[in-house]
Amino acid sequence: MRDTKERFSYTTVCLHWIVGLIIISLLAVGTYMEEFEAYNLYPIHKSIGMLIFVIILGRVAWRLINGWPAPAANYKKWEHNLAVVVHWTLLIGTIIFPISGMIMSGAAGHGLAIFGLEVYPLNPDPLDSSNVIALNETMAGIAHEIHEILGKVFILAIALHIAGALKHHLIDKDGTLRRMLGKKLAS
Repeated sequence: MRDTKERFSYTTVCLHWIVGLIIISLLAVGTYMEEFEAYNLYPIHKSIGMLIFVIILGRVAWRLINGWPAPAANYKKWEHNLAVVVHWTLLIGTIIFPISGMIMSGAAGHGLAIFGLEVYPLNPDPLDSSNVIALNETMAGIAHEIHEILGKVFILAIALHIAGALKHHLIDKDGTLRRMLGKKLAS
């Protein structure tokens, strides 16, 4: 089933909530790791980030095939424009986020593994096995900056997205949130 003005498809609803909740969780864990230098969480963060990337690609493909959903009601032009910017930011950002993380880790010499299954090897220092040698420090640094800046942009975009959903539900009472919960708009 494809999305309609009255109801979003099961695929759209599932992909939205799976990607959304995991990205929010990864943002929270990433912020915690950075703030408290919780290095023991990096393997889990990277593993989940790489796994969700596969689902993200499916979500992006689904959105491109299915098209953008029609609004549940008519809105002011600025509201519609803000929604478009936020939705594109979230869609493109969900692609750039894991890519920048993977480039950052690989270029820094830390390799990539999914729950211990090596995808791209570490680059250990032959003189000190507890250390790694960066493959490309510049690329790792750029990817780190992108990942960090995108984290801040994403927190803002998610806050705007949630605020918009609550406005639609509590003030406009237009059924937008009902559709994203898989329910049909009231006739």
